[in-house]
Amino acid sequence: MSIYEIEPLRDARWDELVLTHPMSSAFHTRAWLSALSKAYGYDVRALTTTPPATPLSSGIVFCRVKSWLTGTRVVSLPFSDHCQPLADNPLELGEMVGYLCNSVKSSRAKYCELRPLETLGSPEMGIGESAAFWLHMLDLRPSAEQLFQGFHKNHIQRKIKRAEREELVIRCGNSEVLLQAFHKLLLQTRRRHLLPPQPLSWYRALIAGFGDALQIRVAFKSEQPVASILTLRHKKKMVYKYGCSDSAHHNLGAMPLLFWRTMLEAKESGVEEFDFGRTDLDNEGLTSFKDNFGGARSRLTYWRYPVPSIAKEQTKSSFGFVRRAFSLLPDFCLTTAGKLLYKHIG
Repeated sequence: MSIYEIEPLRDARWDELVLTHPMSSAFHTRAWLSALSKAYGYDVRALTTTPPATPLSSGIVFCRVKSWLTGTRVVSLPFSDHCQPLADNPLELGEMVGYLCNSVKSSRAKYCELRPLETLGSPEMGIGESAAFWLHMLDLRPSAEQLFQGFHKNHIQRKIKRAEREELVIRCGNSEVLLQAFHKLLLQTRRRHLLPPQPLSWYRALIAGFGDALQIRVAFKSEQPVASILTLRHKKKMVYKYGCSDSAHHNLGAMPLLFWRTMLEAKESGVEEFDFGRTDLDNEGLTSFKDNFGGARSRLTYWRYPVPSIAKEQTKSSFGFVRRAFSLLPDFCLTTAGKLLYKHIG
């Protein structure tokens, strides 16, 4: 079976495949791929079994991440919660995955990582699990009343009512003003998590690509931003990608209100599914928060070739001292660290 490598940012056939394939997501779109290229300089490619000048029937999109700090890797896709290969034929899928894995040797890359929604690895392919997360999805097709009744009474319903009594104001859009308010809260949140914030250039590239399909919602209390979320829309699916808040105002219930208002607006515009994004298996607080909206939780597995030899826990602990150092940096230095580091860790 012949395998062809294409440039999805230049090949118009990729847009049509993403538009028509039922498993495509916001992470397959030209908007997301363009942001990866513009903000981080990644080389975006795709594999397909479809010959040139023929409408695409399959494809696996990936980036070649070249870094002097972390080495060269093949990732499908950096900073994407998931990226399902767009292939309906198991034989075609196996051929493309095999081709991608073999390219690791020829390009002297450290590894190839795939982030599918469905199980992909097998001992015969030499692919093994590299990481696992929870993935929460909520069906938005029931009525608004049914959705609300499905929320946890204490942890979600009461907090939404509390936020409404507090008269929080939610502003929505993708303007520079809202982006700045979002990023200010993001800096506070990432500091609490001992991590630098993603650079503003990344968010500006996303806004340029997605346009109105990207929305930033900021909750204000007396003109002070207290919480914010960023969502992406693709066809009838909406993805919650980033969230942040001021911990001093957590008692106001701003985050539950933001999610609820987002769901209501999504329903009105024809969205049928809300993707809460991935959650670390050991993050019990965030997992519980998403569980409380009553959606379905499933295990999301990342696969790597060759099979990782170092456990995820060991890898995470080795960066513990770096994360502690981040907590000591002033805002300017922490923001600069994000600008310098993120392109190396995709």
